[in-house]
Amino acid sequence: MLIHWAVMPTRLPLVLRRCHACPSGAFRPHGKFRVNANHKLLDAWLLALCTGCGDTTKVTVLERAHVRSVRPELLDRMHANDPALAGELLQDGVLRRRNRIALDWTGAWRLDTGSADHLDREAAEVSVRFEAPVPVRPLRLIADGFGLSRAGTERLLAEGNLVSPVRLTGRTTTDFGFLLKR
Repeated sequence: MLIHWAVMPTRLPLVLRRCHACPSGAFRPHGKFRVNANHKLLDAWLLALCTGCGDTTKVTVLERAHVRSVRPELLDRMHANDPALAGELLQDGVLRRRNRIALDWTGAWRLDTGSADHLDREAAEVSVRFEAPVPVRPLRLIADGFGLSRAGTERLLAEGNLVSPVRLTGRTTTDFGFLLKR
C-alpha cells in the first residue's frame, strides 16, 4: 500500500540579505508590494522587514517595465498584496540572482504524514510530494516521518533497507518516493 506524504510551507521563507541599518542578515516578507508608475514605465518591489531592527528592504520584481508588457492579472495581484504571489516570486531563481538574495526555509515548512498507521509496518512504500520547492534532506524527512534518529535512517540506507530511485543524501526540492523495510 502506497503512503502519501506532503511537504507544505507554513509561511514565506526568510530573505537572506545584509541589513544596512543593523547587523542582521534576514528579512521577513509579508506579501506586500509597492508599485510605482513613471509615465508608461512601471517599477514593482516585494517589501520585507528586517528581523533585527524592522527596517524595510525592497526586492525588485519589475524595473522600468513598459505598462503594456506587464500582464494585467499580475499587476492586479500586486495591487492586492497577494501573499501567494510573493511565494511564487521568491521561488524564481532569476529574481533571486538579480536581487542577490537567498532563502532560509528553517521553520517555514512542515511534513504532513497523514495518519500514524505506517509507523508499525514491516515495509512501507512512501511517495513524498512538495507543495513548494522547499530544500530538505530526504534522510531527515524520513527520520521525522517514521520517528527515527538520523543515524538510524543512515544505517537503514547503508544496510539496503531504505531504497529510492533518487539520491537520499544531500538536498532535494522535487517529489520522490522510497521503500523502507525493517
